[in-house]
Formats: sequence, C-alpha cells, structure tokens
Amino acid sequence: MNKPTKKIPQFANEAEERAFWESHDSADYLDWSKAQRVVLPNLKPTTKTISLRLPQHLLDSIKAAANARDVPYQSLIKVWLQEKLHTH
Repeated sequence: MNKPTKKIPQFANEAEERAFWESHDSADYLDWSKAQRVVLPNLKPTTKTISLRLPQHLLDSIKAAANARDVPYQSLIKVWLQEKLHTH
C-alpha cells in the first residue's frame, strides 16, 4: 500500500474520539499493511447469564453426556451450541 496517511487528530476525550472514528475510515490514517497481529492471552470473552428452562429428562441426559466426557454440563451445552451455530 504505502500511500501517505493523514495525521490522527488529538481528542479531548473518548467520546470525541469515538465520534470521529464513526465517521472516518481508519485506512486514511493508518497503513494497515504494516499491522501486526496481537495476542491478548488474559482477555476473557464477556459472558451473560441467562435462564433456560429445560425438561428434567433433557437436563438429566445432558448431565449424563457431560459426565461421560468428564466436563461440566454447562460447558458442554456451550460447546454444542457453538458447534450447531457454525454448521448453519
């Protein structure tokens, strides 16, 4: 790429910066061809607690499947949901 980039302005606060980037293309200000991938090992995804009502026999079956795999049943439910989401 190596095209000249514009100078990023100074911002008074985060709200001002957010408003700026919502209306400007970062490619005009940064040479993304020089970007490097960053790994953030301590970053954890945000989770949200939900209430899910299941028939008792279904929950018992899920718990048995999780026990056979030696994993917590809630973790198994998350894995199954993620797998199903990616197959569609």
